[in-house]
Amino acid sequence: MTRPYAEVIGDPVAQSKSPTIHNFWLGKLGIDAEYRATHVNPDGLADYLADRRADPYWRGCNVTMPHKQAVMPLLSSIQPPADAIGAVNTIYPVSGELLAGTNTDASGFLEPLRNELGKSHYFRMARILGTGGAARAIIAALANEGFTLVVAGRDPEKARMLLDELAPQGEHHAVALSHFSSSTDFAFDDREGCLDLVVNASPLGMTGNPELEFDWSHAPPGSIAYDIVTSPVETRFLANARALGLATINGLAMLIGQAAIAFEKFYGTLPPREFDSELFEVLQR
Repeated sequence: MTRPYAEVIGDPVAQSKSPTIHNFWLGKLGIDAEYRATHVNPDGLADYLADRRADPYWRGCNVTMPHKQAVMPLLSSIQPPADAIGAVNTIYPVSGELLAGTNTDASGFLEPLRNELGKSHYFRMARILGTGGAARAIIAALANEGFTLVVAGRDPEKARMLLDELAPQGEHHAVALSHFSSSTDFAFDDREGCLDLVVNASPLGMTGNPELEFDWSHAPPGSIAYDIVTSPVETRFLANARALGLATINGLAMLIGQAAIAFEKFYGTLPPREFDSELFEVLQR
């Protein structure tokens, strides 16, 4: 039986937990629809969208690496905040065969930080490790929340370009990712009343990828460690931070937050967030 569906596309995509999230919500709401994972390589991206445009049962897709920027010229319109971020992670049909793209990464990333962001701070600083599509959304989101940013990438010039494009205001810094791999004896000043984040916005540490080499002597006391990787949920980056007594946020929090916005666009109704604790348990099995 044919029924409405949405999906996540990427290369690779087998590790994605998005199908588990969306199908969990569909089941709780009793909606006769499904959510799939579909492998699409870069050469097949245009053909994929051409096929889906003509499918009356297709409700849209989430976009993961490496397609978040490559997909943009293939869409009919780019909606906020994707136009400012310069990356799309959600595509949905708007009229006939017209496709719109938006970005839910920024909102999803900020969701587990809302309690902290609601407080007043003397100073906010974030070290962001990575310069890909997800990093673009995180840079834009944290700049808008008043953070001073240090963006680290294999290519510091790319990190500088991202800051100039996405966070032109403020005294932000670009460094090489290797800067954080060895220890430092830097003496941090008093961080009371400050908010410090260390964010892995890269695929390093993800199953099948090299580990992220980050020495925690670079993190101020009381930092929050945030890893957007979801496979595995417990990364070495987070385990090392927790061993030092730092607060941690894993990638499931961001994934669920961004999925909730996409779910409404795909299926026309809000997801049942009252089951979040159950969903977290399902995702960690």
